[in-house]
Amino acid sequence: MGLITPIGLDTDSSWQSALNGVSGGNKIDTIDTSAHKVQIGASLKGFDASQYIDPREASRLDPFLQLGLAAVDQAVASAGIADPPDPERIGIAMGSGIGGIKTIEDTHSVLLDRGPRRVSPFFVPSSVINMISGNASIKHGFKGPNIAIVTACTTGTHNIGYGARMIQYGDADVMVAGGSEWSTTPLTLAGFASMRALSTRNDEPERASRPWDVDRDGFVLGDGAGALVIEEYEHAKQRGADIYCEVTGFGVSADAYHITSPPNSGEGAIASMRNALADAKLAPDDVQYVNAHGTSTPQGDIAETLAIKEVFGADSKVAVSSSKSMIGHLLGAAGAVEAGFCALSLRDQRIHPTINLDNQDPACDLDYVPHTARDAKLEHVLSNSFGFGGTNGSLIFSRV
Repeated sequence: MGLITPIGLDTDSSWQSALNGVSGGNKIDTIDTSAHKVQIGASLKGFDASQYIDPREASRLDPFLQLGLAAVDQAVASAGIADPPDPERIGIAMGSGIGGIKTIEDTHSVLLDRGPRRVSPFFVPSSVINMISGNASIKHGFKGPNIAIVTACTTGTHNIGYGARMIQYGDADVMVAGGSEWSTTPLTLAGFASMRALSTRNDEPERASRPWDVDRDGFVLGDGAGALVIEEYEHAKQRGADIYCEVTGFGVSADAYHITSPPNSGEGAIASMRNALADAKLAPDDVQYVNAHGTSTPQGDIAETLAIKEVFGADSKVAVSSSKSMIGHLLGAAGAVEAGFCALSLRDQRIHPTINLDNQDPACDLDYVPHTARDAKLEHVLSNSFGFGGTNGSLIFSRV
């Protein structure tokens, strides 16, 4: 896998920071936020695209493409598939929730200020979401399926789930799957703020993302990318791959309720989790940990809590934690990074904490692993992602 997050620029540093409860919240300093109601995010610090991409080429790529290609490079290197004997059997499924919004904003300014003749010929290929998969395929010579599923904040999860199914259907032996997002831009920040979706805790950015806390007031917009290498089991064994875990279940559903808000009952989330359990042929009691969508929004946290209780039982001992308490909400990349954390949880038999949970909401009454990482015996873990438009996805990972 390859993970680039607000708490680490590679897999190991991101995971160790998560276990240590490090917050990636910060004042956004890449743009002028002085006129913005929300001035905080979980933006990346120190990312250098030239470590992965020729600087001249990087200058033609939106930051979301740079991050996605870097995460793919990390994943390809760690999986040992940089020079495969069968590139026709390796595919890519990398998406984004919004795509090249920075390039779109910047190019629109050029159009208004300097006219249409000054619009770059690289504008379109730098903005289109499937260009992570396209560029990565060209760079690594992978000639298998080349897709980019786009489902808002469920993007990463859906790419992983359907990437795994493409392997099950025989379309590929290996899929590089996940998502990337660079959304801390003026327009995106203003748009989410106008919806009152974001935390306004501008004086305490590191404490702003606080899922299930009574003082939560919205999510924190973050930047990052995650890419997972999924491989047919016998194919992986034959080449001696280092296997983290198995993708055993994938479930999807729709709320059919509202364009941005979940139903209070969590009905769509319930269906998604139950579909994943059915796909994995597991009972709810078989799952020890849920990596929740856990965004830190007043309504969403309660709906997910009710959904988990409905699926796993009101008295369930299942542990639940939110990666977003530390990395913020990476939108289209969130599910990919959180899936990576689930795989690492299975490898290390540890659950990362939910930070900033100082005053737990009485309506949110599950075991959210507050403040401190926990050792646990993990056989099966579930990861949730829910997106605007009422689209839901759940993945189950199992110990090999």
